[in-house]
Amino acid sequence: MVDGADAGLEGRDLDVGYRGIPVVHAASIHLRSGVVTALVGPNGSGKSTLLRALVRLHRPTGGDVVFGDGTPARALTSKQFARQVTLLAQSRPTPSGVLVRDVVGYGRHPYRSRWRADDQGGPGAIAHAMEVTGITGMADRPVDELSGGERQRVWLASCLAQDTGVLLLDEPTTFLDLRYQVEMLDLIRDLADEHAVAVGVVLHDLDHAAQVADEVVLLQDGRVRAAGDPAEVLTEPHLTETYGIRIEVSRDPGTGAITTRPVGRHTHRLRELTR
Repeated sequence: MVDGADAGLEGRDLDVGYRGIPVVHAASIHLRSGVVTALVGPNGSGKSTLLRALVRLHRPTGGDVVFGDGTPARALTSKQFARQVTLLAQSRPTPSGVLVRDVVGYGRHPYRSRWRADDQGGPGAIAHAMEVTGITGMADRPVDELSGGERQRVWLASCLAQDTGVLLLDEPTTFLDLRYQVEMLDLIRDLADEHAVAVGVVLHDLDHAAQVADEVVLLQDGRVRAAGDPAEVLTEPHLTETYGIRIEVSRDPGTGAITTRPVGRHTHRLRELTR
């Protein structure tokens, strides 16, 4: 960390909008070291907007973003901020003909001037990021020849090579098959548990949020509807009101795992088929 800023990131009473239209209203969120915080809610509820405000891609019209020690995020230069917070966006353009190791190296931009030789920690950080994400064997392959799931891991490795204490991910499991969804969730959990990273992740799948998160923030119409332990937030009343459809919630008596089930007009037919 630099300039006295501490691990962790907090958004305090954030108001964010586009072209004068409010999208997020007085939303607060606290990302802490070693903790995975999942943002969930319907489309248009402000999840991605709130995440982008935390990473300074949208300037709040109200409230503030501060680090764990109270240092305002706005007090840091872009390069200083990028050494502490990184974002895995929903989609990134795939460069043609660029090798995987070079794409991962993009994450070292906050540490480089015009010459890569200035970044003495770069090679080690890049190698570690590829090892953690399981892409070391792909290092010399062009990234545009990889599958979607493999490319997603490459971009995550690029974020990890940035070597920050805060990692934000915007819908990282979208478009991935089941295997890569599970692997991505496992990686997120490992980053918090083994590397003390403060993780904030936008997820659409409520079961994924229950599985990976220590804390859940439920957004509705740009406001925080509920926040806290998954079992306290992912309840039938909260989810049914927020999503506008009945959502049943069950909990495994042995493992404590939370499972959600939207109830549609034909849900009863599925139940009859599984009897």
